[in-house]
Amino acid sequence: EVQLVESGGGLVQPGGSLRLSCAASGFSFDDWAMSWVRQAPGKGLEWVSSINFDGYKTYYAESMKGRFTVSRDNAKNTVYLQMNSLKFEDTAVYYCAVKIGYSDYIEVPLANEYDYYGQGTQVTVSS
Repeated sequence: EVQLVESGGGLVQPGGSLRLSCAASGFSFDDWAMSWVRQAPGKGLEWVSSINFDGYKTYYAESMKGRFTVSRDNAKNTVYLQMNSLKFEDTAVYYCAVKIGYSDYIEVPLANEYDYYGQGTQVTVSS
């Protein structure tokens, strides 16, 4: 059974940082690309970032470039999202997600096109 468990969310002031983690199990983690998506209050899912199977290729939504860094540790079956310079508009529930069968992407899937999602972790940016 595929399981994705996110952690690391919380309340942070604008300009602050958080590091999210996603522990994966139930599939060959080091074979597949991983992604982060988010859902802000009252809005749909938004793709945030992806990382290929070995961590050498990363992809970011335009508004996250230079502020967010995705990484993975295949020995720990864990993917991370380091978020710096957080803004009010980053407030959302953050989910890790996997689309089985894809070690890398020619075209990154839309936020609602993944096979599995975790339960999410809340990130609130507020002063």
